Amino acid sequence: MSKKIVLIDGHSILNRAFFGIPDLTNTEGLHTNAVYGFLNIMFRILEEEKPEYLTVAFDVHAPTFRHRMYADYKGTRKPMAEELRQQVPVIKEVLKSMGIAIVEQEGYEADDILGTIAVRSQQEGLEVSLVSGDRDLLQLASEHIKIRIPKTRRTGTEIEDYYEADVKEKYQVTPREFIDVKALMGDTADNIPGVPGIGEKTATALIAAYGSIENAYEHLEELKPPRARNNLREFYEQAQMSKTLATIEVNAPITYSLEEAVLGDLFTPEAYVWMKKLEFQNMLGRFQVEAPKASAEQYFQEVTELSQARKLFAEAAKAEGVGFGLLADPEAQMEQEGQISMDSLLKTPEEQEASRRGEQVLGAAVSFGEEQIFFVKTGPEVTGAWLTEAVADLVKQTSWAATFDLKQQLPWLSLGREERNKTGDLLLGAYLLNPLKNDYAFDHVAKEHLDWMVPSRTDLLGKLSLAQAAREKPEELFRYGCFMAAAGFQAAKILFKKLKDTGMEGLFWDIEMPLVYTLYEMEREGVQVDGEALKTYGENLSGKIRELEQEIYQKAGEEFNINSPKQLGVILFDKLKMPYGKKTKTGYSTAADVLDKLAGDYPLVSDILEYRQLTKLKSTYADGLAGYIEEDGRIRSTFHQTITATGRISSTEPNLQNIPIRMELGRQIRKVFIPREGCVLIDADYSQIELRVLAHMSGDENLIEAYRKAQDIHRITASQVFHVPFEEVTSLQRRNAKAVNFGIVYGISSFGLSQDLSITRKEAAQYIESYFETYPGVKEFLDRQVKEAREQGHVTTMFGRRRPVPELSSGNFMQRSFGERVAMNSPIQGTAADIIKIAMIRVSERLKEQGLRSRLILQVHDELLIETWEEEIQQVKAILEQEMETAADLSVKLEIDMKLGKDWYEAH
Repeated sequence: MSKKIVLIDGHSILNRAFFGIPDLTNTEGLHTNAVYGFLNIMFRILEEEKPEYLTVAFDVHAPTFRHRMYADYKGTRKPMAEELRQQVPVIKEVLKSMGIAIVEQEGYEADDILGTIAVRSQQEGLEVSLVSGDRDLLQLASEHIKIRIPKTRRTGTEIEDYYEADVKEKYQVTPREFIDVKALMGDTADNIPGVPGIGEKTATALIAAYGSIENAYEHLEELKPPRARNNLREFYEQAQMSKTLATIEVNAPITYSLEEAVLGDLFTPEAYVWMKKLEFQNMLGRFQVEAPKASAEQYFQEVTELSQARKLFAEAAKAEGVGFGLLADPEAQMEQEGQISMDSLLKTPEEQEASRRGEQVLGAAVSFGEEQIFFVKTGPEVTGAWLTEAVADLVKQTSWAATFDLKQQLPWLSLGREERNKTGDLLLGAYLLNPLKNDYAFDHVAKEHLDWMVPSRTDLLGKLSLAQAAREKPEELFRYGCFMAAAGFQAAKILFKKLKDTGMEGLFWDIEMPLVYTLYEMEREGVQVDGEALKTYGENLSGKIRELEQEIYQKAGEEFNINSPKQLGVILFDKLKMPYGKKTKTGYSTAADVLDKLAGDYPLVSDILEYRQLTKLKSTYADGLAGYIEEDGRIRSTFHQTITATGRISSTEPNLQNIPIRMELGRQIRKVFIPREGCVLIDADYSQIELRVLAHMSGDENLIEAYRKAQDIHRITASQVFHVPFEEVTSLQRRNAKAVNFGIVYGISSFGLSQDLSITRKEAAQYIESYFETYPGVKEFLDRQVKEAREQGHVTTMFGRRRPVPELSSGNFMQRSFGERVAMNSPIQGTAADIIKIAMIRVSERLKEQGLRSRLILQVHDELLIETWEEEIQQVKAILEQEMETAADLSVKLEIDMKLGKDWYEAH
């Protein structure tokens, strides 16, 4: 069997990947989508071909020898997008790190280099696979040279393969004749002028009939259509020039050796570092190499003796600051269960709980200098209880302390107010500095702020829990703890300074850090759920779903799988001939936007949309929530501070932020959330907080005055926008004004508003124009936000929170438009998020300061839910009113709506 060589057209594949994959950036702001797509295509090709040799060719962007032959020809090449241009040197460095041969030569394009190597390789008896997105290379196809053309889409990459016979079959010409077709039709992208008036169809027909431009010219009088005959006569010299420009050189004077192209092990330590740098996490699994050791690792020290642990903690207490990580896991106690000792029987319940907590502690890592990094492992001498107390005492004695994901450590680490005020969670600091990322773990922070390449938790522990790692990978657990502490110590001062320099120091210490403790307490409290009511709710949904199924079958005239888009598409668009049918590869689209257009005119479609809503309610809430109810009847969601770019809190497992409110049957799910016995639920919800923030931040006098009059803001807006007296505003006008009011906050376009209100884009544009005439200060504010975002690269909330807007510098119009909306709405949404966080912290603290048993148990966007003991109702209501309404000093009053009830539905 012949050996094989794969040749890749570097710029062409990079270009295809760039336009085929959504924009990606790493922590440093480097665009990476083209590199990522290139590597995926390359790996796929290599897996399919299994070649012995590999070479990648790149263009050198200068006039080629072919273009220099025509000094008077002024072709113009479209400039490369900046986001793509910056990725060219990166892919070259990545390929070099893998030991892949790269060839480029002044005066020759990549296709000349590839053509020369392909022909040489074929002559030496090799099978050639040439990968390019440029169909010009089809002229090189032969029995032994296969041209592979990838098409990258969001759904994946498809590859078309062409040998000589395949070119003839598809294009009706041979590979050599393909040059003449290209010369006749021209190509502006490749600076080939062609012959005016001759397109691909005519060019193909002429060359298929006559074999070449020259032969066609000799039979000029026979050519049809007449326009082609006349134009070829007039532009024959240009056609010959175009043929020269279109012909790939196969004898370019390049220095190339097959020995340099031998394909070795691509997954080198150097390439691993690049994958980490580019944050291509799913490519790391291809590597079998050990992660290069960070310089700090030589100083890691494991401690198991109590005397040495005491000595090291004493030394650490003298340092200015420390990085630490307490490693604990509830699973660690499982091994102890079932073993009852006399000692445990003598303990009080509180002492038993403390003991149980101590058994869950696996160790603690501390770093207080570049060479002082140690991990204290719990065992016979060092107990978990001693270790947690030692860490808390250490924090108390130093000027500052830093860790990662403090909330995860709080079940075992008790910090007083003094310690809380100087303990920084670097995960949150890194998030504030770059809120567009999706990971702020210590390895990411180390890379971004220290330029360290350190292994991640997954690299070290895989999918093991900390308790499993302690049993199965104790060495890796030791390294994990030390890396966390070392990165914490080294990065802390850098992050703290960056937060100060960017004006976010107060936001970090006064809002985000106190919120950690508030959220932890909310998670610990949880919310009571009536299991029986949830079961009944699910049964009612099932009944309603079955009824809807029968109605749908009756209206459709047959039974089918309603959940199958393919079957539903056939029913709606083939059988019932409804409009708006859009065919895709898998059938008709039945997405929500398509069905929404039909719902008003077709009751069947309206039923299908309701069916979808009900089945989602059933699976997500009726069935889904049941799995989260713990033994004490409560659900404990996890709250996150680093998910949204605007600063809003989110929740998972389960997500309680998305409890339905739009449809009545959805709202009824709130009835299953109940207070514990002796309590009621009090719900306090900010009234139009984002509009009030808009009024304050824009300084628009009319909007501020409207709020100061304490009248219906939507009715006032309708009155002014639609030029009707306040008393004569109709409900429809108020509803439309409400959509405009809230739409403005989210940077809505005339198209978006027209969709929301089912009106024309022209009418929607008029509504928006009238709104800005009424509130000119709002227009000035929004325009100013976009302008500042373009100049500074970010927008800022009232409290200094920054939201980068890289989309504004994109070469893509849709991306830039999205960036403009982000620039308009992020300061408003972010400020509202900051205000609710301040309110949460203050309300929670006041409840404790006044010695109340009532607790904050839930936050959903602009509302707080308090589980309130009946005897404390008046005090809790007073606290909510005072703290929520004074959380920020705005030019309009912050107002809340407050209700109480025996369940969340009644309280909302």
